[in-house]
This record gives sequence, C-alpha cells and structure tokens, in this order.
Amino acid sequence: MTITQTQAWVESLGGPLIVVPVSALAHWKGSLEGGEDDYDRACAVNALAGALPVGGTTGLVLGDEPATTCYLPCHRAFLRWLAADSEADLLAEAERVLADSATPWEDCGLWETDGPAVLMDSVTAGAELGVEFPAGGKPEQAEVPIEEGRFRVRAVHTDGEAAWVGLVQLVPEADGR
Repeated sequence: MTITQTQAWVESLGGPLIVVPVSALAHWKGSLEGGEDDYDRACAVNALAGALPVGGTTGLVLGDEPATTCYLPCHRAFLRWLAADSEADLLAEAERVLADSATPWEDCGLWETDGPAVLMDSVTAGAELGVEFPAGGKPEQAEVPIEEGRFRVRAVHTDGEAAWVGLVQLVPEADGR
C-alpha cells in the first residue's frame, strides 16, 4: 500500500508531542507557572513513546526528540521527520520500514483511548486549542481519527539512504503483533 500523506504536520516548540483523546483535552494543562505540570510529566517519558494518565483516560507521549510529526491513519502510525530532503523521501522510507518484517520495533507498552484524539505540543493546554483544525501550514494540532480501543505501542527510528524516519505505530492489542 502506497502511503499518501493527507494529515497535517505538527511541530513542537522544543518538547515532546502528545496525543490526547478529545474527551480528555480539558484535563491536559500543558506548562504551568511553578511546580510540576503536565508538560514536565511528558518530558519525563524516557522512551520513543509512552502512555501517561490524562483525566480518566491516557495520553500518548511521542518522546525522544521534538520531531515534526503527522498521523498516517491507514497504518495507525505517527510519522516523525528526523531527516529528509523532501516529504516524498520521508514517505517512501516510512513505507519501506512498515512493510519490512525485520524492522527492529521497540515495545513501548500500551495506550488506551476512548476514540478520536488530537496530536499536539505537550506544552500547550488542551483548553487553549481551537475547536477547528487549521488548514494547511504547520499547525499546532492535528486530528487523529482513531477508534476506541487498547493498542500495543511500538516505535522505531531508522536511518535510510534518502531519509531518516521515526515511526510510532498503534497495533490493536487483539492483533498481538
């Protein structure tokens, strides 16, 4: 299956990105003045990805580095732009990695969501996000159209010839891959 990128790319101000279920956005406080806050909790994730509590559900932190990221719904995967001259090179490398059964995926635990989510900069409070998703450009948020479920999270960083990519893929737990 050829990947065509149709989702918006999201950038970070320097910290990790997070995926927060729409139902829990009001519970994500981002960075606050003084004391430990949600942004600090996201920064404490010391892996390529990891889940943490947000309200009555969980958010998924895309850790390691603040790479510009988009969501590929056809693969339930977050594509992270580590190094590439073009989006076409990046998408081709992602397609190669996703199709390769020898890809050395890192197990990053489980993530559970009650439905659609938002990919956003972890420094931003969920209540500060606009209700509409911006068209074009590099938005501060992107819709993650995903069904309710429990997912095994796996991640990998690769350094291909034309592009270096990061992938964080959500595999329905029942699939057991």
